[in-house]
Formats: sequence, C-alpha cells, structure tokens
Amino acid sequence: MNNKPVPHPNCPDELRVNRMVAMAHVEDVDAAASFYTLLGFECESRYSRPDGVTNFVGLVSGQAQLFLAIASGPIVPSQQAVLFYMYSSDVAGLRLHLLANGLEDGGIPPGQRPSGLEGPMPERHAVYNLAHPFYMPHGELRVQDPDGYTILIGQLSP
Repeated sequence: MNNKPVPHPNCPDELRVNRMVAMAHVEDVDAAASFYTLLGFECESRYSRPDGVTNFVGLVSGQAQLFLAIASGPIVPSQQAVLFYMYSSDVAGLRLHLLANGLEDGGIPPGQRPSGLEGPMPERHAVYNLAHPFYMPHGELRVQDPDGYTILIGQLSP
C-alpha cells in the first residue's frame, strides 16, 4: 500500500492539510465519551460550560483521535450520515468485551441479512456479528454508538 499523498497542482506542499481529527456532535458528551472508553479511548481534554455540563472532549487511543461536542439540536440515529472506520488487533475479543459491557447484540450486520430476516434494526448501542468482506478478510465488526453513529472496526492481521 502506497501511503504517499498524491500532490495536487492547486495546493503547494507547504500549504497542504496534513492532519485531520473527526468531530461528532452528540446528545450527551460524558455518556458518549464513556462509551468510547470501551474501545480503548482516553480523555485528553475536556471543556465544560459555566453550568457544569461538558460540551467538548478530545479522545485519543494510540494514533486514533476523536473529538465529541454537544449537539445544538436533536440527534436522530437514522440520519447519522457519517461512519467511523477504526482498527483493532482482536475484533472478536472486542465484540465479546462490548457485549459484556451492556451493548445489545444486533445479530447479522445490515446489508448481510437474508430476505426473511429484515426485522427492525437496533439504532443505538448495538454490536453486530463479525463480517468478513473482501477488503477485510480477517474480520470486521460493526457497532452503533449511543448517538447512532456507525463504527466499523477492521482487523488487519489474524
């Protein structure tokens, strides 16, 4: 895999963006941050409003970073149009860990269900069976966080 960026003729190298951190808007920053600790994230920074409500946290786990900020409007899980792709060295073990810590078992991942099993899908706090798509043959785990964001976690090696 070639990790070298392809230069774009309209942006000089010295001006190029060279780091990005995803930021998700959530209903309850403390609850969301607590969920992400189950995936190994630790709180690196936290800011609160004068009334004591946490309105931002910066999370880190190895080279992975995620910002969580309080939403200004309602969170509608079915309308979350972003997914987070993460990696773990043991997706099967991580699935068991999440189930042991209260996540709902979502069963067969969406898009892989046979036509007779199209019942309602959990939208919050669910972890699904491992899948083995062509691009992640060692396993991929699908998780829904408390705000309905989809997290896919791939295992790069057995």
